[in-house]
Amino acid sequence: MKNIVLMTLGASWAVVPEVYGFLAPDRLPLYAEHPDNESFERLRNEYGLQVPDEIWLCTTQGEVTQKSLSSLTLWSRLLTKPMTLRIWQAADTDELATQAECERMRELIARACLKAHAEARGGQVVLSLAGGRKTMSADLQWAAGLFGCQALLHVVGKDFKAMPKALQDAAPELFTRPFDTDCCHAVTPLITGKTQRSDLLDLRMDRTEAIATEAFSLPLPQSGLSEVWAVDTLSLVQELKKREQHGSRLLGNYLSELGRSEHHENWRSLYRLPPRTIEQLRTVPLDARHLDWLDMLPKADLHRHIGGCLNLKAQRRVADAVWQNMTQQEQQRARGHCRPLLQSIEWPWEWPESLKNQGVRSHNSAALLRYADDEQLQNNLWRCTEPRIALTSRHPQKFAAYERPGELTGSAILSHPAAIEPYAQAIVEQAVQEGLAYIELRGSPQKYGDGLVFLECFYSALKKALTSLPDGKKPQFRFIVIADRRDIEGDRTARLQKTIELAITAQHQWPDFVVGLDMAGDEQQTRPSEIAGLFTPAFEQCLPITIHAGEGQPAESIWQAAYHLHADRIGHGLTLNDNPPLAQRFRNRDICLELCPTSNREVVGFQDPQWPESEGCKPYPLMALWREGLPLTLCTDNPGISLTTLSREYLTAARMSEGKLTQWDALAMIKQSFIHAFLPGKQKEALLKQCDSEIYETLSRQG
Repeated sequence: MKNIVLMTLGASWAVVPEVYGFLAPDRLPLYAEHPDNESFERLRNEYGLQVPDEIWLCTTQGEVTQKSLSSLTLWSRLLTKPMTLRIWQAADTDELATQAECERMRELIARACLKAHAEARGGQVVLSLAGGRKTMSADLQWAAGLFGCQALLHVVGKDFKAMPKALQDAAPELFTRPFDTDCCHAVTPLITGKTQRSDLLDLRMDRTEAIATEAFSLPLPQSGLSEVWAVDTLSLVQELKKREQHGSRLLGNYLSELGRSEHHENWRSLYRLPPRTIEQLRTVPLDARHLDWLDMLPKADLHRHIGGCLNLKAQRRVADAVWQNMTQQEQQRARGHCRPLLQSIEWPWEWPESLKNQGVRSHNSAALLRYADDEQLQNNLWRCTEPRIALTSRHPQKFAAYERPGELTGSAILSHPAAIEPYAQAIVEQAVQEGLAYIELRGSPQKYGDGLVFLECFYSALKKALTSLPDGKKPQFRFIVIADRRDIEGDRTARLQKTIELAITAQHQWPDFVVGLDMAGDEQQTRPSEIAGLFTPAFEQCLPITIHAGEGQPAESIWQAAYHLHADRIGHGLTLNDNPPLAQRFRNRDICLELCPTSNREVVGFQDPQWPESEGCKPYPLMALWREGLPLTLCTDNPGISLTTLSREYLTAARMSEGKLTQWDALAMIKQSFIHAFLPGKQKEALLKQCDSEIYETLSRQG
């Protein structure tokens, strides 16, 4: 990164030190005694001007120019701190007295301006209109309007005859020290404005590429030496003028072509961004550098289990609240039940079952979370199942190995009334930290005692936690009731039926909170065709449906969920592309897939460069599904179990997709999550508009 000043030069070489002195007062204090020196400082701060690293000059050939350059070279050698000075002379030019000479100079100025921005690599480019003939200043100003600049400078002064004799003579030594009073009153640098890069430069339309310096060569002179540049054609000037003449059509065609090439429409306001910004978003692969960028964006998580939400620190806070609401006798019993575990580093695999079978499960869970140290908990919740890759096929305990980190949270403790409020508080804090605007939690309230009572208490606790937040944007929460496939075993069909009835009743009672029904559990346990009749009441009430399917099973499982259970969304759906007609049907019916990269890797097993143990696993299907135009979005599943956040899920997905996931893709996937939220139309529309505006403001500020 470097800061460059681009100028034109004629007979008055002194404009170079006059501009340099304004931009680098600590290196060249020409204006230390100037009466307007303080206002100069304010101007530099207002425009954010930095000390230039290089000064570039475009000038002519001829005797007058050579004399000017000789004085300039002598001055630069007298400086205490040498500076880089690059000089181009347009071949076959002198007084710019002919049309041909003026055109050659204009081409040089345009190419130098283009190259300056490329060489700056994100640094500042400042243009000075002082120096050279009026036609040169006009060309420089034209180039500034197209290529943009941090500031347009000028130097104004008295008529030459009215200038002090010292300035008339313009000896190089004069411009190495502060001006005296007479010289100060005769010279004043000023800023005439700042310009933005034209969108027209970055359009890739009509078989043309974006304008780049590689296509319009200009050799870089060695510092202090002049490069005589002979123009071959006026190609850059001609291309710029063509784009100016057809600007509206080109921009319109660009946006039309962009729309035709996309399978998923992005946020509407993003198409108002400059084409250069759009192309950067479309071509820059998402990676770890973009974590803060992702955190700033408003996001929605449509697949987040309440039982797997909290990290260990939050789980301990919940446990402490439960513990404080237990009697001393209950505490003693719980510690007694947990004593063998608390005295051991490694716990037997069956320890959760033993705690369920003796005493009160929530009490025992609170005791372990309160009195086991971090090493014990980390070892027996996470490390005992590492590496967490393809657990259902590689670990002897299969899916139970994936669930192991959640054994002390969710249903293990939420059945205690004292757990609900701190649990809700932790979930709200988590959402705020992740930058979530909308969250659909899902869970099995029937497993926490009276399902309706739990939902009422949990909803109230969420609202209380949200009220405690500062005024401003607050996340919105909704809840999806989970029915368990395992409840069909034996004579337990009634359980599944009661869960569906619970979801319907809860949706009627709290329509602004309970918004849908899910079915989860082992896909091999129950075929949707066998239980479709049980879902009829939910269909009759038009309750939105999402079904866990196609995570570790063939596409047939997804087909069953779509056709027998009328799913509006599918949790995971990783094998959908194995059935092309079904995938096309999903696209036509706009059925959204809820992909959860980290848990998908942990449960099923997919290639992830960060995990050497994943070598040999199959590629993650995200981009194959996305490029087929399938509606999909990324979710966390169980962020407390997988130790992730929604932003990190996008980075994980990008890593597992071999760098094929771009920032533009991520933005469109985020939009899909809002589009497919289980919200009434008006609420969804308002939320989409709000987030669209926030995202545009965020990206506009970033340039």
